[in-house]
Formats: sequence, C-alpha cells, structure tokens
Amino acid sequence: DRMGLLAYSGITTKVRAMESRLLKPEQFQELAEQEDVRSAADYLKAQPAYAEVFEGLDDTKLHRGYMEQILTQSEYRDFTRLYRFSGVKQRRFLDLYFKHYEVEVIKKLLRHVLGGREGQPDLSMFQDFFEKHSDLNLELLCRAKNFSEFTEALEGTVYGELLKQMQENGQPGLFDCELKLDLFYFRSLWKLRSKILSKEERKILDVCFGSRLDLLNIQWICRARNFYRLSPAEIYALLIPVHYRLRADKVRQLVEAEDEAKFYEVLKETPYGRQEELQTGRTPDIQLLSNQMLNRIYGKTGHRYPHSPAVLDSYLYRKELEMRKIITALEGIRYGLPAAEIMGLLAKQ
Repeated sequence: DRMGLLAYSGITTKVRAMESRLLKPEQFQELAEQEDVRSAADYLKAQPAYAEVFEGLDDTKLHRGYMEQILTQSEYRDFTRLYRFSGVKQRRFLDLYFKHYEVEVIKKLLRHVLGGREGQPDLSMFQDFFEKHSDLNLELLCRAKNFSEFTEALEGTVYGELLKQMQENGQPGLFDCELKLDLFYFRSLWKLRSKILSKEERKILDVCFGSRLDLLNIQWICRARNFYRLSPAEIYALLIPVHYRLRADKVRQLVEAEDEAKFYEVLKETPYGRQEELQTGRTPDIQLLSNQMLNRIYGKTGHRYPHSPAVLDSYLYRKELEMRKIITALEGIRYGLPAAEIMGLLAKQ
C-alpha cells in the first residue's frame, strides 16, 4: 500500500532506531548479575536508552517506587518522541493508545487509596506529559485520601463516571475497579478503532487487539473461577463482549467447565490452546501462557507490517514489557536472588 508506505516510512525508521536500543537477552543477564540495586542502576545508566532518565538519579531513593517512576518516565519519553515524529493519522492512533497510560496511572493510585497505604503519592515527575495529552488532574488525584475523594478528583472525565457508578453499589474492591477500568479501555479501543483506522490497518491491528481481548477474557474466566469463586452469571457479566478467535460457545464451555482439568481441556481446543505448554498435561500458569502468546504475536506483527500503526503498537508493547522485566530484575537483586533465578522470572514476563 503506497499510501501506507509514504505515511509510515519516516516513523518506521525512527522506531527501528529506538528498537535497536531495547535491551538484548545478554544485557538482561548482565543486569541480573549486578550485586546490588545501586550497581544495577549504574549499569542501566550506561545503556543509551536509559542514560538520560538515570542522569539525575537520587542515590538516597533507590526504593522500588522511585525506580519504577524513573522507568515509567523512559516509557513516556519514548511515546513523546514517537508523537512528535508522527503525522495526523499516526497521532490519532497514539491518542487512543494514550488512554492505556491513563488507566495504568489511575490503577496505581487506586492501589494506594484502597490499599490503605501511608503518605501521598508523588507523580509530579509525569505532570508535563499528562498535561499535554490528558484531562486528568494528577495533583488532585494524588491528594485523595479515600475512594469518594478519588472519584471526585476524576469528575468530568469518563473514568469519574465509571467509578461513580461503582460507588453507588457500595465500596468497590480493588479487583473490581481494575477490572472495570481495563474493560473500559479495551471496549473503547475496539469501538474507536474503526473510526481512526483504515480497513486494511484494522485487519492488521485486530491480530494484536483481538488476541489481547480474547486472552484477557480467558484469564478473567480463570481468575473468577479459581480465586473469586464467582457463579457463571457473574462471570459473564465481567467479560468483554468481543470474540476475536475465541468463539462464544468456547467461552461458555470455559465458564461452565466443572473443574480445572475440564477448563484446560476446553482451552486446548481453542486457537490459543495449541501451545506446547498446554499439551504437556501439567496445569500451566495461565498468565505465563498469555504473556508468551502476546509476546509472539506482537513480535511478528510489528515486523510483518512496518507501514501501519502496528509498528507503533508493537514498539510500545515491547517497551512496556522491558520496563516490567527491569523492575522484576531490580526486585530480584534487592532480595539477593541468584542471577539464574532472576532470569527464570524474566522468562515468565
């Protein structure tokens, strides 16, 4: 598609350059071998992608929350770079993607509010970024001491409406809130994508979005059955009403399977059940399965369709995955785990 080629050749070159700075497996190995968080931070500072954000690192604050903020800063900077470099068409896609960051920040702050954590979270580091792209008032949200103040701070945004509805049914739990926010995000993504993407682009991106929705549904069915012991009716109410490659009858069988063995038997018959991990007969880790499938799908799509929004989507996915891996590695180092064990944890991301 010549139009796609013209619209995306510049940004594709930019993405490829940024991709070359993502950490390689051997760099993760070196990171895992650092003896403490301080030397791990120094190691990251020596990598081109992280030199800038680790520049003014405050040595007295190497705790998890601070490191997480520094790494998130790196993710936001990459998004900003891509945004600056994008034309109108690509920006429409990135604006839609941005809602994902909003949802993540709201979830993080909700954990603070509902988890009864002490002190006020400080997100001033992200103020500029959010002012450019978002209606959220981060300062007000950080000051909220309870759920109703938090909901008030979201007034006038789509999320305020969402949480207000939940509050009317009594004090909601964290799981419910996170679930509702994710549902909201993926629903709006699915609805809006047809407005901003051409038919061709939609077909390409649906491979990623659609698989993600299916896998979220599978994970939620699994969690709702095992952890929350919800009834089939309650589970159906939580699912995203989109079936990409997971047919409605399979969803029904997964929800109504009489036990775990039956659940995995049904899963094996779906397009997501062809993984060798499921064929071993042992009970697999559903989160791990899901991550492995997504990593595979995103890895392929961005490279197969470089002249489409998939190139942006798959880069931002990989960057976020890298953040999670670095945070996991830093926590492993903090707790003195051996490098081999840390690498084992990273393989599950």
